[in-house]
Amino acid sequence: MEHWSIRKPAVQSRGGVVVSQHARAAEVGADVLARGGNAIDAAVASGFALGAVEPWMSGIGGCGFMTVYLAREKKCYSVEFGVRASESLRPEDYPLSRGFDSDLFAWPGVLDNRNVLGPYSVAVPGYVAGVAQALERFGSWQWADVLAPAIELAGEGFTADWYSSLKIASSAKDLARFESSRSVFLPDGHVPMGQWAAAPPTVRIHGLADTLQQLSDQGPAGFYRGELSKRILDDCQSVGIKITSDDLASYEAVTHELEAAPFRDRQVFAPSGLCAGPTLIQALAHLEAVTDAGPVSPAGDYYTAIGQSLERSYAHRLARMGHSPDGKASASTTHLNVVDRHGNVVALTQTLLSIFGSKLMLPHTGVLMNNGIMWFDPEPGRPNSLMPNQQPLSNMCPAITVSPSGSVAAIGASGGRRIVSSVMQLISFMTDFGMDPESAMHQPRIDVSGSGQLLMDAALEENIQAALRDSFQDVSVAPHQVFPSMFSCPSIALWDSERQASVGSAFVTSPAAAAVAERAR
Repeated sequence: MEHWSIRKPAVQSRGGVVVSQHARAAEVGADVLARGGNAIDAAVASGFALGAVEPWMSGIGGCGFMTVYLAREKKCYSVEFGVRASESLRPEDYPLSRGFDSDLFAWPGVLDNRNVLGPYSVAVPGYVAGVAQALERFGSWQWADVLAPAIELAGEGFTADWYSSLKIASSAKDLARFESSRSVFLPDGHVPMGQWAAAPPTVRIHGLADTLQQLSDQGPAGFYRGELSKRILDDCQSVGIKITSDDLASYEAVTHELEAAPFRDRQVFAPSGLCAGPTLIQALAHLEAVTDAGPVSPAGDYYTAIGQSLERSYAHRLARMGHSPDGKASASTTHLNVVDRHGNVVALTQTLLSIFGSKLMLPHTGVLMNNGIMWFDPEPGRPNSLMPNQQPLSNMCPAITVSPSGSVAAIGASGGRRIVSSVMQLISFMTDFGMDPESAMHQPRIDVSGSGQLLMDAALEENIQAALRDSFQDVSVAPHQVFPSMFSCPSIALWDSERQASVGSAFVTSPAAAAVAERAR
């Protein structure tokens, strides 16, 4: 067995910086900053670009959460645009079967896995409404301008390098079930793959560039109430998705100011809606109550306290959080952070839920649709049970911290239920041990995400691993590797108020993730 040591240096900038899970999308955002756009403009442009260069992760058929810090106001806002179940959804269409769902959320199994795969798994997408609202409230660029790079990228197609081919191969069996998806991602019935000493192939998604252009021309309202919405609904009907015109027309994103939650000497801001923000705040509060800051580096007792804090918080989350008080995923989520030269900061998490979402691409518009119904508990009578016209509890957790000096950090991750563990530890590493973004990103982590198991990075020192085994009943160990990724995929962007400079640190073990600095023009 080979053991590789992988490091990814942080990027320093006297201007702004964009950190994304795909370098090409980060370059788009950095160019927006260089052309005078602010952090919100860059985040929206990068987000749309991600839907073109890594379409299995996110896109206009998905949803997200954005946390925004405005330097002039010294205030933080949340823009919430999660998916919503169709008003026409019938819970009886999702009868329970044996076993558990195929996407490792540990929900009871549903007939034909229909809450995870195919037309029954699709919920009303909120992505376009959310980023449009963020741009209108906090941005400075026009709608067409932030969409232009994504339109160009969609027209070019994405490069099927080895990493992209690996992503497609991991879902090939399910993609092959749907002709519209199979024709794009499995041409000739095979995963697109470069040949030895030859350039990798290019994959073009039929109709996507035209759809984005129409979205640019008609504005965001076109997606929900205009000509574009009619095309999308016709496409949905052709493949059995039961979203209606009323579902689209009635969708609204929500923006509100966030109150700071204290952690040591920091202020922590995270979304407060149906996401993992409240769980993050609760876990940090538990950790502060049982530990003190000050050691040089985290030791076994500190990791034990992290694990116990996450256990308590997840027990509350899974038992009580959801759309109604009565009542581990192969995530395709992607996260990006942006800092501009004025100190505005954005943390944006966007997702299709599972990798390739529902695995069902709309055949004419080229929109890969989410599988948001998977986020609901299929058993009735629970806080997060499947219900029409409701939003499910999600795992997204884009966070922003503000230090006493005025430095502001955007921290977030992809990775389904593993997101909270990652974001919580990165905040604690930087706060309690004074780590810079690069050091925090390379510090080994654990994961506790409600399954009853504690997963620890094989890179942890033996004495720390021993302490965790002594304190938890179900413990496993895994390397933090490229594939399969057993931990979440985080990133950090920091505005250093004292140096008037920014720092970006990308997810270490992904060959695609990168931090890109604003370049002088």
